[in-house]
Amino acid sequence: MKILVLLSQVPDTTARIAFTDDNTKFDANGVTFIVNPYDEWYALVRALELKEAAGAGSVTTITVGGADTEATIRKGLAIGADDAVRVDEQPTEALQVAEQIAAYAKDKGFDLIMAGKETIDFNGGQVGGMVAELLDLPYVALASKLDVAGGKATIERDVPGGVEVVEVALP
Repeated sequence: MKILVLLSQVPDTTARIAFTDDNTKFDANGVTFIVNPYDEWYALVRALELKEAAGAGSVTTITVGGADTEATIRKGLAIGADDAVRVDEQPTEALQVAEQIAAYAKDKGFDLIMAGKETIDFNGGQVGGMVAELLDLPYVALASKLDVAGGKATIERDVPGGVEVVEVALP
């Protein structure tokens, strides 16, 4: 199984956040950045578990950003990813990130693309769905359980009053 995991870099939640003097941009001076915890725990760790359960395959991480994302890339590899890709762009919105990821993934033959449920900086959870739409792939958000077998994924997600089970074909 060939899995692509979307990793984003976010400010550490313990960092003091400030804005530029004209209040138009986030001031990154002195701020420590980390791998988005939802990408790390909901996507990367689960992808590695799926690879291990299958007994074969590869996990590639992708990050869109400049050279300052090097620590995020290295952490993904340290956790266990087989390969990492950095798209050297400075996007200003989620759609730009999704377009860069989709352009990379389009011809790579990934069996599964995984993203965290949201980012902790802007609480956005849009990129995964946008990538799926751009690549014309099935998309299921907010999974609480994921099993992959026989060319399909069975996903459970918590909904008010119960659990929804969804099955989708893999790419």
